[in-house]
Amino acid sequence: MTAPEKTLIVFFSHTGENYAVGNITKGNTHIIADMISDATGAKTFEIVPEKDYPVSYEECIDVAKKELQSNARPAIKNDIDISEYDTIFLGYPNWWGQPPMCVFSFIESHDWTGKTVIPFITHEGSGMGGTDRKIAEACEGATVAVGKGLAVRGATAQNDQDAARKSVNKWIENFN
Repeated sequence: MTAPEKTLIVFFSHTGENYAVGNITKGNTHIIADMISDATGAKTFEIVPEKDYPVSYEECIDVAKKELQSNARPAIKNDIDISEYDTIFLGYPNWWGQPPMCVFSFIESHDWTGKTVIPFITHEGSGMGGTDRKIAEACEGATVAVGKGLAVRGATAQNDQDAARKSVNKWIENFN
């Protein structure tokens, strides 16, 4: 893995009511992103949609499912210049075997040529679910660590952070 100053952690994470963990103030993927940052010394950047996803779990999945079905690219509030980074850890929850559509909004606004992209996800039983292959297709010109991403249950990220941190640290060793 490249030096921390050449490594970036980009993630989208949902707060509010989440499946299996209840109402949360720090998203599952955000927790894992911070653990990766602790292990690597890399800077983090959070993808924030212009329009927040609803706090209610049912309302959130309704909005997210409509975005998926229409192949939407919701606007995001913020951005970062990724040109100075060689390695980018890219994190998101697994929603129906897909990254949330706002992650694609971020991806499609950047040139990924020559980058190494390492996916990490949170889920509640679906694991990586092929989302790493979808990231590989979207990040044209990048080398994506397909089959080498990290998948952590959201319930573990929220309720057993020692176990989550052990998983993150062991996984990071593969890239050193």
